[in-house]
Order: sequence, then C-alpha cells, then structure tokens
Amino acid sequence: MALIKDGREAHDPWAVVADDVPLPDGPVLVSLERWRAQGAELSAGGRDVGVVLRSDQTPAEIAEALGAFDVIALEFPVFTDGRAYSTARLLRERYGYTGELRAIGNVLRDQLLFMQRVGFDAYEVPSSADVADWLAAFAEFDVVYQAGADARVPVPHLRHGAAVDGLYWTAG
Repeated sequence: MALIKDGREAHDPWAVVADDVPLPDGPVLVSLERWRAQGAELSAGGRDVGVVLRSDQTPAEIAEALGAFDVIALEFPVFTDGRAYSTARLLRERYGYTGELRAIGNVLRDQLLFMQRVGFDAYEVPSSADVADWLAAFAEFDVVYQAGADARVPVPHLRHGAAVDGLYWTAG
C-alpha cells in the first residue's frame, strides 16, 4: 500500500499488527481488542501506538484513551459502508482528536476529498495507484457548500460575508 498524508505521498513507518503476532520494534497499529488487552503495556513502553477501528466500532469505545494514540485508522471494509465518515467527524469535532486520522481498506480515489472534509489527513491507497492522479482528487472541486472538519470556506460565506460561529457558518 502507498500512503498519502497531508496532501503528498509519504513514507509509512507504521506496522499493522495482527492480534496473534508478537509486536515488532517501531510504531504499531493494533486492533481495538488488542488495545483493550495490552493498552497499559503498550503505553508504558514509550512506543508510538495507533489503533485500528472497524466500521462497527464507535469512537466512544476509545474516547478515554485518545491521548495515547498517535494514529487512529478507520476501516472502509466495502464501498457501501460509510460509517467511518461519521466516526472521523465525531473524532475530530466531538472528541477533539488532533492526531493522524487514517482511512484504510476500500479507499477510493473519488472519495478522497470527502474523506478530507470529515477530518481524514492520511489515506492508504493501492500500491498500483498513480499517486499523482490520486492527489489531484483533492483539487477537483474548488468550492464547498457546507462547513466541514477541514478549513475550506463554504460558498454562503463567500457570497454573503457570513461570520463563523464555531464550526458552522452563520449569516452575519
């Protein structure tokens, strides 16, 4: 897999580690189940730790431990399962998570901009992907109509000089 992070191709030092495999040296991404079983041990070791959430797992399940995670990877198991969009937005806006939020699994080029809008900043893309083409997806739409977790200014603000009120744009 290739990694797009912060709008460019990036080296990925993170190892996704199955529950029944010994932990390697270096940064690791573990399942929620493994985190629950070994979280204290992982945190105490001073290692960089991230967690992988399946689409049926909620951000509330890790809310108390958010400060322990350098990366939270949210899985898109199939094209028709978009629950990770809601999870990403909740992690950013309700829970205040500021670390790397990574989209993994069935990540599609046509969805990158929408993933960015809800708070993702890293994306695992197929190794066969033309990364330059995938990066172009972020610039395909130059206006947005709703406020998102990103810093893009919605059209109503551009048209009417609306004022910002928290995360939402209001008429000013």
